Amino acid sequence: MEILVLLSLKLQVVLLLLAGIRRRQASRVLTFILWVAYQLADSTAIYALGHLFLSNAARDHQLVAFWAPFLLLHLGGPDNITAYALQDNELWLRHLLTLIVQVLGAAYVLYKHIAGNGSMIVLAAILMFTVGVVKYGERTWALRCGNMDSIRRALKQQTPPRHNHIHRHDQWLDEEELQVRRAHSQFHICKRAIVDSSDDIDSHDTAGTTELLGTANQETWYQERESHMWTMMEMELSLMYDILYTKAAVIHTWFGYCVRLVSPIVAASSLLLFHLSGKEGHSRVDVAVTYVLLAGALLLESISLLSALGSTWTFAFLYATSWTWLRYTFLCSGKWDQLRHAVVYLRRLVKMITGGRSSRSARRWSGAMGQYNMLHFCTRNRPTRSLFGMLAVMLGSKELWDKKHYSGTDQISDMIKKVVNKYIHRLHEMGRFNALGVLRKKWSQEALERWKLYERVREYIGVELQEGVIIWHIATDIFLACSAAERGLEEVKAVRAMSNYMMFLLVDRPEMLPGLAQTRLYERTCMNLVEIWENAEHPTPRHGGNTFTTLFRLRDDPNSYSRMEEIEKLASILRGRDPNFSNKAPRLSYATIIANILLEKETSSSLQLLLEVWTDILVYAGNRCSRESHAKKLNDGGELITILWLMIEHLHQASLD
Repeated sequence: MEILVLLSLKLQVVLLLLAGIRRRQASRVLTFILWVAYQLADSTAIYALGHLFLSNAARDHQLVAFWAPFLLLHLGGPDNITAYALQDNELWLRHLLTLIVQVLGAAYVLYKHIAGNGSMIVLAAILMFTVGVVKYGERTWALRCGNMDSIRRALKQQTPPRHNHIHRHDQWLDEEELQVRRAHSQFHICKRAIVDSSDDIDSHDTAGTTELLGTANQETWYQERESHMWTMMEMELSLMYDILYTKAAVIHTWFGYCVRLVSPIVAASSLLLFHLSGKEGHSRVDVAVTYVLLAGALLLESISLLSALGSTWTFAFLYATSWTWLRYTFLCSGKWDQLRHAVVYLRRLVKMITGGRSSRSARRWSGAMGQYNMLHFCTRNRPTRSLFGMLAVMLGSKELWDKKHYSGTDQISDMIKKVVNKYIHRLHEMGRFNALGVLRKKWSQEALERWKLYERVREYIGVELQEGVIIWHIATDIFLACSAAERGLEEVKAVRAMSNYMMFLLVDRPEMLPGLAQTRLYERTCMNLVEIWENAEHPTPRHGGNTFTTLFRLRDDPNSYSRMEEIEKLASILRGRDPNFSNKAPRLSYATIIANILLEKETSSSLQLLLEVWTDILVYAGNRCSRESHAKKLNDGGELITILWLMIEHLHQASLD
């Protein structure tokens, strides 16, 4: 029994330390550890409570019954994680039923076995039981508040507070802190958008966005303000993550703050009561375990209090409160800022000691774009397979292995940010969104019409978006391989990164792309490319001879340029074939036709066209992606197209004023 309760406490510590990694794309090892801890945390505590309820442990060792409230406290979990996936919020009623059963079980254990332990231990047990029930109930309520339907209903029932948190006296704040406060002031737009709420947003609510937009002739939009807008989108999505996957919606209420103020006091009082109580008749092991549980509870509850009071959510709460004296006492006097700085300093110190990332960028998007290249995948050395790949085949997970092994990540460049910002702003100015904020035209149509090429290529760009992504992806690789464009040009890097990113979404996250899935088309196109590559005369891949390295390779990243020569050779082969060479693979023909059209133009012009085409596809995908898909990916670091979607929502709302 001692092992179970100590394991439960350790799992709470692991969850507390690792829960924040889901805001960013962390290593798969840490993500796996977090997933295991999340799965084991509830089952361990529930099993331990069941063991106390059914076994004779509590009767033979009466102090063991005192551990039941701590297991309830552990079931409440840390404040920075409630749901691991969005679907967990939809199952809040199941968690409520589990709550009732576990609370009744713990109450029965205390009633039957704690009375003979002395009045001090009984009082300590009652105090900890009360806190445990409240914290467990908080978690269940947070799951309900994170449900999309609950958020939508709450928006209809509540009038959003008037909270414009940006003032001149805040300009001394560092850029990170200022942007978080700006995000809080505009967060209601993100909240309404993510649940597709029909509630109107007046001009006061969009003042922050209008301020960032400026007027159409202001050059600062393309420089300083584009950076501020981008950062604000990242911050708002981070706040949305808090609502969906943590206890933020419950913590930052009067009830939540009272619970956090009282919990450490109760834990400290229980520790003192236990220390003063008589311990005769109890084993030394049981006493030591009880001290560990009490100290652990005190530490975790103290961390919860400091984190809550030092959170920017508390600033938003205080600013929006109708109690003027409270706002003046903590905000105008600067007391809250001092507390905030102390908490941030402690977080940085802890992360510095543990070797983690600086908390300064904790709310920022990682900037990682997934990368997957079809030609890179199809020119792989098939006879030589990674040892882990062979294991995946044996386990029936070859498709999953191919997705993960041949994909990678790339950091978004300043050029991509600049191009995307400028493009979205232009679409906004030209009125390319309808009354619902949805793009009026088909993907890539806007860019092609601008370059007067749409009518020429419209029959080759596909019917569904995923089909269009495959065609443009192959056409892009053919153009880059056969043109005079230098590989190191920023435009070339940006085009390749956006092309590979959209293919990554198609292969690894197809639910993020609107329209019908084209899995069969993708697989058939890959088969055609592999057949063409294997039938052509080509040199042995350079890495093929290093069998040892290949056997233990975990990832074959397309950004490593390990097979760039093979990719360029396959692209050249595709261009050299008759565009009508196969009715079985018309998309390859379409891609070749488009690539030849691009090669007819000047290299710089074609690169600019490709930049606009891929930007248009990115914007279209983000705009048409389901809101639920955007919300689901917030717990895995978020996606570039989610930032673009939110940016469009802000611009659309500002245009309605």
